[in-house]
Amino acid sequence: MKALKSEFRASFIRMARAAAAFFSVAALLSSTLVPLASAQTQHKPSLSEDQRILHVLNRLGFGARPGEVERVRAMGLENYIRQQLEPSKIEDAVAEAKVRNLTTLSLSTTELYAKFPQPGMLLRQLERRGELPSELAGLRDARVKGKGESTANTATASSSKSDSAEGTMMAGPDGAQPPASNAARPENNQEYRRAIRDYMLKNGLQPPQRIIAELQASRILRAVYSERQLQEVLVDFWSNHFNIYAAKGADRWLLVSYDRDTIRPHTMSKFSELLRATAESPAMLFYLDNFQSVSPNASRAGARQQGGLRDLFGQLMRGEGGRARRRALNPNARGGQQQQPGMTTTTESAEQQARPQQQQRQRRGINENYARELMELHTLGVDGGYTQKDVQEVARCFTGWTIFAPRGLRNMERGARGEPGQFYFNPRLHDDGEKTVLGHRIPAGGGVRDGLMVLDILAHHPSTAKFIAKKLARRFVMDEPAPQLIDRIAAAFTKSDGSIRETLRALFASPEFNSAEAYRAKIKTPFELAVSSIRTLGGETNGGPAIHQWISRMGEPLYGYQAPTGYPDKAENWVNTGALLERLNFALVLASNRISGTRVDLSRFNAGATNASADTAKIMDRFLEVIVQRDISPKTKAMLLKQLNEPMPAPTVSNSEMNDEAEAMGQQPLRVRRRERQELARVDLASVSNPELVKVVGLILGSPEFQRQ
Repeated sequence: MKALKSEFRASFIRMARAAAAFFSVAALLSSTLVPLASAQTQHKPSLSEDQRILHVLNRLGFGARPGEVERVRAMGLENYIRQQLEPSKIEDAVAEAKVRNLTTLSLSTTELYAKFPQPGMLLRQLERRGELPSELAGLRDARVKGKGESTANTATASSSKSDSAEGTMMAGPDGAQPPASNAARPENNQEYRRAIRDYMLKNGLQPPQRIIAELQASRILRAVYSERQLQEVLVDFWSNHFNIYAAKGADRWLLVSYDRDTIRPHTMSKFSELLRATAESPAMLFYLDNFQSVSPNASRAGARQQGGLRDLFGQLMRGEGGRARRRALNPNARGGQQQQPGMTTTTESAEQQARPQQQQRQRRGINENYARELMELHTLGVDGGYTQKDVQEVARCFTGWTIFAPRGLRNMERGARGEPGQFYFNPRLHDDGEKTVLGHRIPAGGGVRDGLMVLDILAHHPSTAKFIAKKLARRFVMDEPAPQLIDRIAAAFTKSDGSIRETLRALFASPEFNSAEAYRAKIKTPFELAVSSIRTLGGETNGGPAIHQWISRMGEPLYGYQAPTGYPDKAENWVNTGALLERLNFALVLASNRISGTRVDLSRFNAGATNASADTAKIMDRFLEVIVQRDISPKTKAMLLKQLNEPMPAPTVSNSEMNDEAEAMGQQPLRVRRRERQELARVDLASVSNPELVKVVGLILGSPEFQRQ
């Protein structure tokens, strides 16, 4: 027993020392990363040629691959910039080959609905066609019965609460009634889930989670391998500017088209074209609820046309013969769990017994969500000069901009044409009265032209030019760009009629972009850090769930930001001790090849010096050249050399790849994320083939010079 206690105490001391060393590194990095804003104001000597090349490779792309600095030097930096501004002329066979096996990327939204159905909706379709297998019917009936009994028990307890102590005993400490039985919930019924999974496998169907997993993988693969680096940076920029949250209902199926058909073709087009593409995108219409926005006067007009508004609106919401979706999707519904389309399979009569009558009617009317975000986040900016009245008028202009069968089922209405999940304008839902937006009169009777006029007004507004110029300058120059730079970029935007390509050309030619103050003035986001780490080491990746899990753990799951603002693009939002610990963890795990589907070969850079007896200082110098081109401060280098003699901790790594959607979207409970961030374990150097290389590379990837760009 004493021996065990002694061994435990020694183990604990070693672990504590390792953790202390690790936290000291994080504290030092935090102190050197945070004061960027003040450093930007200090005058620095002009950049060398290689520094300018590195600067461009980091800002117009995701960092340099081995040998890329030499390649750009040979072709000329200005030629490289001109080439990146014309991505369609760049051969990109490697990247295209990498994403070729991601089959969902080439499917239409209709095909995605059909091949990757939501299980609850699939059951309703089978039931309507009389094709529901007996085993599924039995499980469905048992689950509905259990759900009904649970609801009845809760209702009985609630009604008796005021009359007896029995009701008090059933209620929780805060007076709340106990939740329904877990067995009645499909996500907790293993037999039900297994039966659904087996049926889908037998019939060539796949779970819808794969759609977003492949879309995330495509973003990672293209960022790592594409020669069209600026194109991929702009896909990231505009996807964040026009943010959509993948976990909101039907957007899981709609995001593939959003990336392929809306964002990618317009990354360097005119801003007005990109703006219209996003306005007509089913993914955006669904995310910001505009597909439900209906004129309050439409009911009277619709009643005289082909069966009235109620029938039409019900068909829009439920698809072919299904029950109506009687409430808008609420990101905070069910205690923070996102309500998904078709999660229940109860019949209409059972649902009527479980819910009050007033909750069964879909609230109809004008929805201002899209109108507000269109002006505040997409164009003018919060200080762009619009009023609440403008928001209301813009919302009126976009009534009737909706989605055909948004849940993926064809409309029952005879003569209706269209594919599920496609944008169309429905004049029967539109407010056709006169409107006034930002002082511009929009005459009555304009129909779909009302929304198009609004988009044109906003795209050419001076506040939009300034807002977009500031966001581009913040992304490509520094967190707080000079007002003079913003004014010049806004002028280039206006002069070119909102050409994104010409605006960027002016930005890249500006003195501020090419200044020493802008060099390494930005903090890499988790996505940028992960991709640049793989690129700088010449690594290989399949872009799969394991690498995306690390991007998520560092704070940036792709398509996982719930608010329409998108992820922040300033250092203060990414620099804190907890976040830096995750970044250091990632660096060590990457260097030790412990990320499934991602590999780096460190020995290729070290001329065979791979054993513990090698001169660690020489190893350090070699990898400083590979990773940061020897451009590192004496203070950082001294800190790295000191840490080589300290025990290095490593994070515990899950044995299973992350394939659960909630985890993929960064939705683990806060206590879980905190525990993961604090989990440290002793490094088993015996299990690592090149321990000194792993330690050196992990430390350099975690250094301020590499965390910045």
